[in-house]
Amino acid sequence: MSALRLPPLRVWVWTAAGLALLLVATLLWRGSDAAATESTTASPADVPTGTPAGAVSQAWSADGGPLPEVVLAEGRVIVGSEHGVRALDPVTGEEAWHYTRSNARMCGVTATDGVVVAVFATADRCDEAVALHASTGVRAWTRSLSLAGDAVLDSTRSIVLASNPTGVLTLDPRGNNVRWRYAAPESCRLVGADVGSTGVVVLQRCSDRDQVQVRLLDGFAGSPNWSRDLPVAAGDVVRLLGADGVVTVLVGDEVQTLAGPDGTELARLPVPADVTDVQQSTVGTVSLVRIGGTVTALDTASGERSWEAPATGLPVAAAPPKDPARPPALVLPDADGFSFRDPATGAESARSAVGGLPGGGTASAIGPVVLLRLDDQVLGYR
Repeated sequence: MSALRLPPLRVWVWTAAGLALLLVATLLWRGSDAAATESTTASPADVPTGTPAGAVSQAWSADGGPLPEVVLAEGRVIVGSEHGVRALDPVTGEEAWHYTRSNARMCGVTATDGVVVAVFATADRCDEAVALHASTGVRAWTRSLSLAGDAVLDSTRSIVLASNPTGVLTLDPRGNNVRWRYAAPESCRLVGADVGSTGVVVLQRCSDRDQVQVRLLDGFAGSPNWSRDLPVAAGDVVRLLGADGVVTVLVGDEVQTLAGPDGTELARLPVPADVTDVQQSTVGTVSLVRIGGTVTALDTASGERSWEAPATGLPVAAAPPKDPARPPALVLPDADGFSFRDPATGAESARSAVGGLPGGGTASAIGPVVLLRLDDQVLGYR
């Protein structure tokens, strides 16, 4: 019998090297972004038909945070979480698709132009952005960023805004390019930033001044359009409320409305000393300011008061309608449910009755469902 012949030494070396490479690749994969990412997709959403009933009840709820300012996009309800984002069916509340990163923290999420843009922090900075098609969850683009760890997101048509107290940055939601940046001046901090149909508004307060400055920047170029100084007293609460159509600012004991084109003062509304619940939203050419339990409608061109109504929340901000002669009814939460009102006159055209609505939310309707967005939760009523 012939002796058993062992493989040459080089075969053993190649085998050992291959096993080592496989082990290293496995370890790298387990610690990689790809391994930590989990995503699903869905077929395009069918927009439900119909209208909300005269009496509704809560059909579903979804906890989340951060949440987009406008949660409804392309027939989906967009909800953020600590590690990702998911899209829900508005009628049932069931998940349609999700995208999560177990090795990263969600900094912020927003939805515009048919995509959901989410920014993640992998260390102490918000440094990775992804855009997903809102209807399907299919990835549109990804890119690296260098944002502070406390950055927050907002958006309007064609503009995504990232901001923190030191400055702002704008992104193109359809592409992935950074358009421009703005840094707070020396000794100043941004106490608010918002983006809307007027452009990008920053509210900055400087340590050597007894005033705050409102600045409007062009949304696409970043160039300054106008600025206005607002006197403040020690201890005054200062908050930027909105940037759609008009610029709305809470300063101490009043809400000030400034014209979008040039920053001139249009209106002032007093805030009682015992009221801390103040909201603003723009629907078409009407600015809605809620102070406590009353909403006041102001014309965005003149600042004139159009109507008042009881309210516990506001409608979701909406662009001017395609047909000004037939504007859709706005959805206004109040103590008795949701009232559907004419934006121009405030006349109630319909009502969906329900008790016990939480205060401070924003409402919108899709088919037979009314959605109520709160700071950390979305509720569906039908």
